[in-house]
Amino acid sequence: MELLKYPTPPGITAFSTKRHGGVGEGTYSSFNITHYCGDSHENVTANRALLCTHLGIDDTQLILPHQTHGTDIIEIDKKFLALDTPTRAGRLYSVDALFTREKGICIGVSTADCIPVLLCDETSGTIAAIHAGWRGTVARIVEKSILAMRRTCNINPATTRAIIAPGISLDAFEVGDEVYDAFRAASFPMEKIARRYGERWHIDLPRANSLQLLSCGLSEANIHQSGICTYFSHADFFSARRLGIKSGRVFNGIIIK
Repeated sequence: MELLKYPTPPGITAFSTKRHGGVGEGTYSSFNITHYCGDSHENVTANRALLCTHLGIDDTQLILPHQTHGTDIIEIDKKFLALDTPTRAGRLYSVDALFTREKGICIGVSTADCIPVLLCDETSGTIAAIHAGWRGTVARIVEKSILAMRRTCNINPATTRAIIAPGISLDAFEVGDEVYDAFRAASFPMEKIARRYGERWHIDLPRANSLQLLSCGLSEANIHQSGICTYFSHADFFSARRLGIKSGRVFNGIIIK
C-alpha cells in the first residue's frame, strides 16, 4: 500500500491512496476501498483492513460516505459514532462532505477525477473532507462546507489549511457547452477557470475550488495544491475518464491523532 501524504500541522495526517499494494484486479487494481463502485466486497474489505492497520485504527473509525455529487454535509460527532452500522450507512448515503472534531477518526472522500479538498483548522481542532466534482463545484460545496464548519465548530478561515488533492486538470477536463454554461450561470470568473481548445471548452476544477477557498477567507499560502492530474497519472491514481466508471477510487483521508 502506498500513500501520498501532505504537509499538515503536528497531530494531523492527511493523505491520498495510490493504486498500488492492494488486492484488487483489473480496473480495480489494486488498492480500492470504495464499496459502491463495482469492486468485490472481499477485496474492499481486505483493502480497508490494510489501511486501518497502517493508520492504527479500527474499521469503525474509518468513515467514507456514499457520494452522489450533491451538497449534503454532515458532522461526524459522538452521536454519529454511537450509531449501529446500518444506521450509519443510511446517514452517510448522499453525503459529499464530512467534518469532525473527534480524535482517532479518519474521515475521507473517494474520487477518480473529481477534486478532493481536505481542510484542517488548528484553532478549533476541526478537520474536513470534501468531494467536489463539477456539479459540486458549481453548487459551491467547498463554500457551503466552510460555512457549516464556522456555524458548528467556529473555525477560523485565517488559520485553516487546505489541501487540493489529485484530480483532473484543466488540460484533461474537456466539457460540453452545457457544463461551461452552468459555471457561467453560477457566476464563476470564466476568464480564470476556462479555456477553449479548438471546438471544446476545458474547465480548471482545482482553480475553481481554490477560488472558493480564497473567497471564504483562507490565505493562498495555506492552500496546498498537489498539482497531480489523475487522468495523466492514471497508473498511480484511479481515473474514471481513463479506466471507465467500473473502476476503483482514490481515498482522500484526514485524521486527528
